[in-house]
Amino acid sequence: MNYIDVFLEALIAEKGRSQKTLESYSSDLYAAQNTLGDLLSVTNKQVQDYLSHLPDKPSSIARKASALRSFYKFLMLEKVITVNPVKNLELPKRGRPLPKYLSVEEIELLISSAGDVKNSIRLRCMIELLYASGLRVSELCELPLTANLGNKLLIHGKGAKERMVPMHESAQNALRKWLECRGDVNSKYVFPSGGKTGHVTRDGFFEILKKCAVLSGISPDKVSPHVLRHSFASHLLAGGANLRVIQTMLGHEDISTTQIYTHVLPENLRNIVESAHPLSNKNIGLKSDK
Repeated sequence: MNYIDVFLEALIAEKGRSQKTLESYSSDLYAAQNTLGDLLSVTNKQVQDYLSHLPDKPSSIARKASALRSFYKFLMLEKVITVNPVKNLELPKRGRPLPKYLSVEEIELLISSAGDVKNSIRLRCMIELLYASGLRVSELCELPLTANLGNKLLIHGKGAKERMVPMHESAQNALRKWLECRGDVNSKYVFPSGGKTGHVTRDGFFEILKKCAVLSGISPDKVSPHVLRHSFASHLLAGGANLRVIQTMLGHEDISTTQIYTHVLPENLRNIVESAHPLSNKNIGLKSDK
């Protein structure tokens, strides 16, 4: 019996498991099986050695370890095995790279340069929302109209978890202007597209963001949706934001994921967006499409 497939079928029945998560689990478990052989008969040391010799980034190794933990937890619950080979598993200690981020000046250049790109109002809105709220690129591209609550966004994040994300006035204005230009389009998405997904794709946004970087005089290698997310967190931190607040806004399940940004002082969530965000009190005008 192929217990990897049995495990994946069980995950499909669980609420909140995305297709991407299932694909990652499948890929990680079959990769481990190709190296270790029968996963039902491996030892803790074999798994430990396997993870220690992976050339992957620490985040990828942690993901692979998570897949193995979930797999063996399932096998224990189903009484397929009696000894859990990943119990007390220790991840290899490797230096974690610091997140890359842009300066406030570079962010301002990027936003200004969006006015020189086709569909500029849409692009400008997407950059403003990403930087103002720290959204994941998938959350931005798949943002439904129902998420817009005026001065905040209701985000459905990983694992079907909801979080409320405030927006400063500049981002609110950018969104309002885009929705006016968008008009009465028959789509549930804020950023609709005629493609198969029905919304702007990650790759499509990534490509136009690179073009915008070139226009602003910033190296396109420095710019990505995730860099804007890191910039959001880093600049809030520099402005005095509390790490727990940043964790909430980024949608991190564990504070340890957010701790890479260092320590901060306590502050109210709404006040942080209004007072600590570098663009919150700046009236950056929106250009029309040319």
